[in-house]
Amino acid sequence: MARFCEFKPLNENTLIEYIKTIPTLSSKLNNNFSDISIKEIGDGNLNLVFIVSNSDGSFIIKQALPYVRLIGESWKMTKERAYFESLALKQKGKLCPEHVPEVYHFDRVMSLIGMRYLEPPHIVLRNGLVAGVEYPLLAEHMSDFIAKTLFFSSLLFRSTNDHKRDVAEFCGNVELCRLTEQVIFSDPYKLSEHNHWTSPYLDRDAEAIREDNLLKLEIAELKSKFCERAQALLHADLHTSSVMVTRESTQIIDPEFAFYGPMGFDIGAFLGNLILAFFSQDGHVDQTNYRKAYKVWILKTIENTWNLFYYKFTTLWDNHRDGTGEAYLPEIYNNPEVQLLVQKKYMTDLFHDSLGFSAAKMIRRIVGVAHVGDFESITDAVKRATCEKQALDFAKMLLKERRKFEAISEVVSAITQV
Repeated sequence: MARFCEFKPLNENTLIEYIKTIPTLSSKLNNNFSDISIKEIGDGNLNLVFIVSNSDGSFIIKQALPYVRLIGESWKMTKERAYFESLALKQKGKLCPEHVPEVYHFDRVMSLIGMRYLEPPHIVLRNGLVAGVEYPLLAEHMSDFIAKTLFFSSLLFRSTNDHKRDVAEFCGNVELCRLTEQVIFSDPYKLSEHNHWTSPYLDRDAEAIREDNLLKLEIAELKSKFCERAQALLHADLHTSSVMVTRESTQIIDPEFAFYGPMGFDIGAFLGNLILAFFSQDGHVDQTNYRKAYKVWILKTIENTWNLFYYKFTTLWDNHRDGTGEAYLPEIYNNPEVQLLVQKKYMTDLFHDSLGFSAAKMIRRIVGVAHVGDFESITDAVKRATCEKQALDFAKMLLKERRKFEAISEVVSAITQV
């Protein structure tokens, strides 16, 4: 282990030597290195990711780099994010083990996590959405994960002592929170060297966002909630590239941005990315598939995800109303009428927060630093810009008018009218 007593980025060769020093990892391979295969697959913005396998077993190694990989070494980034990712995976894995891959090993010095390899046919959900694949259990699984991880880490279930202890722990992930503040709530609304869009077709649209005072007023409110409201332990980067799927399995990965924040940020991230997928579909049509039925499936998945989440979350609340949670003490909220009033207000506020964060996520993925494969895989720039403009126009409306919507069905109807 002496070779690895200080941080160094690993490669295919040095990773083998590292694994040999870690019994929990080498045992997954039955200590057999004769037919080992290592493949670097990191296509994200931040990290090195390796698949390690042989005839006896497999696992993933994820190593945090001290900079933003998408930009380069000029944009420094803390390696400590690996600690918070490991912590979040373990905590969320306890709350919803069926949808979170197991962590086998964590090394704080090397900023490295060893975890379950989600073998084929698991693919990144975003890639499946681009390819037009339907996942019949997606809404069921995602609503289960979101409801359980948010409810059981909130004051609806926990004491203030336990809650504040964990809030304080995850406050250490401040650099990634700051990155989120910058790329979602700041950069799209000002001139930034990292912003880009499908130019020249969206030049005026990007400029209009920077000139829209009402949009700035709404994004300021969401930024305030993001920075100040520690409702629950968030994944905090719950887009469709943070989900691995088959038709039967849904696994949530990459919670390195995890912290205690507003619940609507996680819900909105997932719903917003599904909406982006919907608006991208016209760019993926061909002579054999016009994607009409698939667009209907996406809309149904958006609607089902929220409705199932609502049902599961409020059921958990009802079932634990007399438990240890200190948000609404039974001695005060002691009759069905007041209980219904507080729950209705809570869920209405959460719905509107979710819609606002959905819109913010959509806007940043079109005119900000990091875009999405849903649009980027459309090679025809005119066609891509047309799809992006529809999504952008909807997101701007949703951000400014989110409070007028009373049900997710109304949002789905509005999507179809763009």
